Amino acid sequence: MRISSKSEYGVRALFDLAQHYGQGPVQSEEIATRQGIPPNYLNQMLISLRRAGLIESQRGPQGGHMLSRAPEQITLYDIVLVLEGPLARYEAGREDLTPTNPEDGEYVHAVWEALRNAIETTLQQITLEDLCQRKRQRTGFNMYYI
Repeated sequence: MRISSKSEYGVRALFDLAQHYGQGPVQSEEIATRQGIPPNYLNQMLISLRRAGLIESQRGPQGGHMLSRAPEQITLYDIVLVLEGPLARYEAGREDLTPTNPEDGEYVHAVWEALRNAIETTLQQITLEDLCQRKRQRTGFNMYYI
């Protein structure tokens, strides 16, 4: 399985915004530098993410980008869906070839469908806040609420 650079960079960009949630707009140059994303590529993705309502943008010298809702309300699936579209469904092979055992293909296709469902479910269960918590745990910085 391949994860496209678009999905990789998109998730990292929004993860960066999640880490700065509530601190005001973050400039795309800062995101690009911290995450190692080509600036022009990042700006194209940010336009798509803004149009989809995942981020908000402000123009001007104090402008930048912010998540449009809290990090716990944005899943990795939301991001990948915007950038890639729906996860791949099975594509039929050549129509001019007819297998003598077509049911064999059905068993294999069921595996691909189960795999797609598992990937979707996993992406739907992980939020940007989950990534932030994982980073805080690894770096030893925990938030305590009283």
